[in-house]
Amino acid sequence: MDKMKILVVDDDPDVVEQLTATLEADGFEVFSATGQDEAENLILSVKPSLAVFDLMMEKMDSGFVLCHYLKKLPPETPVIVLSGATAATGISFAPQSEEARSWIKVDTLLDKPVRIEQIRSEIRKLLGLPVATGHHAHAS
Repeated sequence: MDKMKILVVDDDPDVVEQLTATLEADGFEVFSATGQDEAENLILSVKPSLAVFDLMMEKMDSGFVLCHYLKKLPPETPVIVLSGATAATGISFAPQSEEARSWIKVDTLLDKPVRIEQIRSEIRKLLGLPVATGHHAHAS
C-alpha cells in the first residue's frame, strides 16, 4: 500500500523537523515547507492525504490561506492548523461563526505548543486510522 502523504508547513524549522521525524516513524511519507509559496507548490505536486499548517508565517493568516487553497483541490483533504496566536495574543483564532467556518475549512485547530501525542492522534483520527493507545490498539 502506498504510504499516506502528509504536508507539514511551519516557519519554525524545529517544529517541521520534530513533526517530520515523528510522522515518518509512524509510517507516513512527509513533505515539508517553511513558507506559504513553497507550500502552495507542494500542495499541487504532492497532493497530500493530510496537511498540517502553522497559522502565522509570512502573513497573520498564512495557514488559513493555505487551507483555503488546498481545499479547492480535493476538498475532503483534512487540515490541521497550529496556532501560537492564542498564547501570543490571548485571542482565539478558532473560527466561531458559521460564516467563518464556511471560509476557513480547517478540520482541527490546535494551540501551540502542541503535544506530539495530541497531533499524532488527531492525524490518525482525521485519516480514519486506528488511534494508537499506550498498548496495541485492538480492532473492535
